[in-house]
Order: sequence, then structure tokens, then C-alpha cells
Amino acid sequence: MNTPHLLDPGFDLTLRPMRYPQFYEMYRAAIKNTWSVEEIDFQIDLGHLAQRMSPADRHLIERLVAFFATGDSIVANNLVLNLYKHINAPEARMYLSRQLFEEALHVQFYLTLLDNYIPQPERRAQAFAAVENIPSIRAKAEFCQRWIDSIHALERISSDAERRQFLLNLTCFATCIEGLFFFGAFAYVYFLRSRGLLPGLAAGTAWVFRDESAHMGFAFEVIRTVRHEQPELFDESWAEQVGTMIAEAVDCETAFAEDVLAGGVVGMSVKEMRQYLEYVADRRLEMLGLPRRYGARNPFPFMELQDVQELTNFFERRVSAYQVAVEGEVGFDHAF
Repeated sequence: MNTPHLLDPGFDLTLRPMRYPQFYEMYRAAIKNTWSVEEIDFQIDLGHLAQRMSPADRHLIERLVAFFATGDSIVANNLVLNLYKHINAPEARMYLSRQLFEEALHVQFYLTLLDNYIPQPERRAQAFAAVENIPSIRAKAEFCQRWIDSIHALERISSDAERRQFLLNLTCFATCIEGLFFFGAFAYVYFLRSRGLLPGLAAGTAWVFRDESAHMGFAFEVIRTVRHEQPELFDESWAEQVGTMIAEAVDCETAFAEDVLAGGVVGMSVKEMRQYLEYVADRRLEMLGLPRRYGARNPFPFMELQDVQELTNFFERRVSAYQVAVEGEVGFDHAF
């Protein structure tokens, strides 16, 4: 009898014996870190927007929340359409179910941001339709959609070529979308926080940052598991395609930075953001076991507390901020 693999076709329902307990532990950790949008107070933010921020700062914020409003919906679509049906372990699907809830929570957070930050109905409608009327956001959405479409017609993985295609989709969402597009956006938030601005946005983003770090950690654990089971899938062609994909994502996010910072935001330049994106891209390549591409250093001291290098050990650290207790223990060697 052949040893089952994580990307075998079908829907395995057997939780005992548990083949991948690490995914179950990730699910349990996610449950502990539950938060709600209602806990966030935006009142100070509204005063800052009206009195302490320049037109360039406000342009940055409007572009940022416009991207946020669509970004997590794109991730959720890929999770439902492509990931859930092909990662064949019930404990992994438990985590993906929890991730889907968290993506919906993030969408609610950004919906609330837009409703608070942009009171004019016409401008708010434009922000919600960013993928249609803001070119820099449309370009990012098209990049994402291309990778969603790359395996959308794949109903059943039955060959190594299809497994490689699936892995490229998963790699894109882990490294480029959640791991680069979102981390670039987080940098703008923490830049504003370093100036003492928008504490409500910063508080909510800290929780989103933690969630996205976990989502990325799960995806990399799936990749690590498949690499252990089927190392032949990770050949030079895969590495070359990943490198090309990440380089395109860096260029795409740099174009977004040119838009976001177009008004001349004091204290942050496109050159610095490009360097930061290259720094993050190198971290992602390292997490995939690939060599650095850029050799860039982190240009933002305010990001040190959120240093992406720590994420390679994310699940080895205890998250102290806001945990909800989960009672009971599970033994992975127990029978039904």
C-alpha cells in the first residue's frame, strides 16, 4: 500500500490516526487568538484625519484602505476555489475553515475603516470599487486573479505537473500576496503609528498582522510537508518560476507605492519602500529554501518590532497579545 500524500486527490475524512498534527495545532492556536472589530475605537483616528494629517497623508490612507477592502476578499476566493479542495487532510481543512473566518473578519475591519475614514458616499463607493477605477490596485488584483485562474479549472490533482501548478498558486499567495502585498501595506500603517497617528488603525492592523503571519506560516508548512513527501516536485523549473513570480510582485507593489506616495509623504520615499519590498522578498525566498535575490536591508527602523525575519519562527513563539482560552487536550495517538 502506498503511503498517502498531502496532495493526493480526494477528500480524506480520517482524523484518527492524525497524519499532520502540526496543522491541528495551528488551528488551535488560531482559535485562541480571536478578536472582534467592535473592540477597536476609531474616534482618535477621526480627529487625526481632520486635524493632524496632510493631504498627502490622507491620500496614502485612502489608497491603503481601498486596497485592504479588496485584498482579503481575493485571498478568501482563492482559499475556497483552489486550496480547500486540494489540500487533502481533514486537520488542514480545519485550519483553512478558520482562516476563511479570519479573512471575513479582516474584510469587516476594512469595511468599518472605510465607513469611518471616508464619510462621502461617492468617494467611499470609488474606494470599494478600487479594482475597477484605481490602476495601481487593479494591477495587483489582476496579478492575483491570474494565479487564481491558473488552477481554477483543476478539479482533481492527478499528475506531478498539476501538483507543481497547485504549488505555484499556493506559493504565490503565501509569498507575494499575503507575504508581500499585505506586508507592504502594513509598513505604511506602522510608519503612521511611528508618527503617533491613527491608533485605531494600528491596533486593528496588529491583529490582522498576526493573523496574516499565521496564514503565511500555514502555507509554508504545507509547502514544507509536500517537499518532504515529494521532493521531486521542487526542481529548478519551480525555483525559476517562483523567482520570476516574486520579482513581478515586487514591481507591482512598487507601482502601488508610487501611487500611494504620489503626494509627497514626509518621511517615506518610493526608493525606501522599494528597498523594503526587496528585503521582504528575500525573506520569503529564504523561507522557501531559495537564495536571496536582492540582498536588501530593512530601511525602516519602525518595522523592527514587526521584523519579518521573526516569522520563520512564528509558531515557536508564544503569542502573548489577546488570547482566548481553549480548554482540553488532544492526544494524537488516540483511536476513535
